[in-house]
Amino acid sequence: MELVRIDPQTAGAVAGWASSVEETRRWCSRDEVTPETVAGWAADPEVEAYGLVEAGELVGYGELWPEDDEVELARLIVAPAHRGRGVGRRLVAALTGEAVRRQPAVFMRVHPANTPALRCYAAAGFREVPPEQADEWNRGQPVAYTWLRHGPAA
Repeated sequence: MELVRIDPQTAGAVAGWASSVEETRRWCSRDEVTPETVAGWAADPEVEAYGLVEAGELVGYGELWPEDDEVELARLIVAPAHRGRGVGRRLVAALTGEAVRRQPAVFMRVHPANTPALRCYAAAGFREVPPEQADEWNRGQPVAYTWLRHGPAA
């Protein structure tokens, strides 16, 4: 599998991967995602959109949101036909590798009801940030996310 930068037109294919409103909310805190939505994310100059490709097929999608002193992983999703085969772990590992090449501080926020994602991220070395930090970062957020940092427990 190979992690590649994805262009906005290709990114639109990802919109259909969430099969319900609830899954869409857990993925990106929205009720609906269209191909134009995902293409807009990928076209945003502050977002680096990546696809995980296997045998020429897009099987995973995720973003890096680089800042001056940290990188956030965001909007990770695996194509439905490829779930349960370790693709999510590979996607997380590849994105994390790309992120730590820039900054050692790598974070992500996860919808607290997204249990499969939380298990995947824990297996990839992400640990919850201290509660007071999570409380601060959740101010103004649409839900009380579980905030994770890559590396040993804080």
